[in-house]
Amino acid sequence: MKAAVIHGPGSVQYDTVDDPKLKEQDDIILKVTSTAICGSDLHIYSGGLPQPRPMVLGHEFMGIVEEVGARVNHLKRGDRVVVPFPIACGNCFFCNHDVPGNCEHSNPEHYGPEGGILTEKGGALFGYTDLYGGYDGGQSQYVRVPYANYGPRIVPENLTDEQVLFLTDIFPTGYTGVDWGEVKGGETIAIFGSGPVGLMAAKSAWLRGAAQVIIVDTLQYRLDKAKVTTGATTILWEDGAKDVVEQIRALTQGRGADVCIDAVGFEPDRNFADRLKATINFEKGSTKVLEACMSAVRRSGIVSVLGVYPVNYDNFPLGQFFDKGIILKGGQAPAHKHIDKLLEYVVQGKVKLDDIITHRIPLSEISHAYDIFKKKEDGCVKVVLDPWQ
Repeated sequence: MKAAVIHGPGSVQYDTVDDPKLKEQDDIILKVTSTAICGSDLHIYSGGLPQPRPMVLGHEFMGIVEEVGARVNHLKRGDRVVVPFPIACGNCFFCNHDVPGNCEHSNPEHYGPEGGILTEKGGALFGYTDLYGGYDGGQSQYVRVPYANYGPRIVPENLTDEQVLFLTDIFPTGYTGVDWGEVKGGETIAIFGSGPVGLMAAKSAWLRGAAQVIIVDTLQYRLDKAKVTTGATTILWEDGAKDVVEQIRALTQGRGADVCIDAVGFEPDRNFADRLKATINFEKGSTKVLEACMSAVRRSGIVSVLGVYPVNYDNFPLGQFFDKGIILKGGQAPAHKHIDKLLEYVVQGKVKLDDIITHRIPLSEISHAYDIFKKKEDGCVKVVLDPWQ
């Protein structure tokens, strides 16, 4: 089959690889009909997350069931399904507590309670390095899906792929940021980052009854897309975090936002001083967005961290965290927990997901797709790939 394979930082190639095979009795083989590039894929592409051997990338995919293992009890060949991005067993302590990203069984070689940088990681993820299970991903024509009795969801035939594809990751992830924020209605939500996850967080905030949604970004074209697709108030990050925080406070009677969502992570746009600081501290990337969230949130507010932070950082603002009484939540989104409810929102027409797509590109042009997504060229916000072109 054909697949997008990472060969090292900055090198994703359209390769011919072996077809996947059933390995366990609760596996399925999926013929992929649609897949997408996620912002967190860029962390592997940039080298921020190490992957020493070639691997098929991609954790946002859906398709048609091609083969089923003997113990798969609710799917059959020909079913059309969407697949949550964490690989989870559905039976362990953490799966039973609705945190499948911490599954005890899906990542046996690298799992552990410590959560270290290169050891004792969480549960497995599709196409997301050997540290997270080493499973090939779905930027491919076929993919093996383990634990198929727990993950895949059958989708209505009257909905197109693009209407439901983002139930795999970015919609549940954006929704999780709002859910962690305990939004009940009437709140102000400030979202840092108007990429795909930030846009889905904004849509989710409205679904949960937010009174005001603010989106911050460093690129005007992304804010323009945010305005059209979410109706949020937008703030351009031009002169540093202080100016952004002051604008958010001006919109909230001086208090700050009730909830701030970091939808960027450790690889924000950075100047020379930011890069020098990271080098001196032996750090990957920067916490500048998280620090801005902690300043912009009100006292006793909640900061939800959806962006990836793979290492430890010096100078974390612990004093500010304590003085303001901030609640800080983060980690892999529990996609399985929310996917059924979110699918129903789509079915009922309460939310539109496919309006964030800016590029539809053949899988055969995967190198170009990653390049423009990484460099934010050609107005790129979200890329959907056709595996069969």
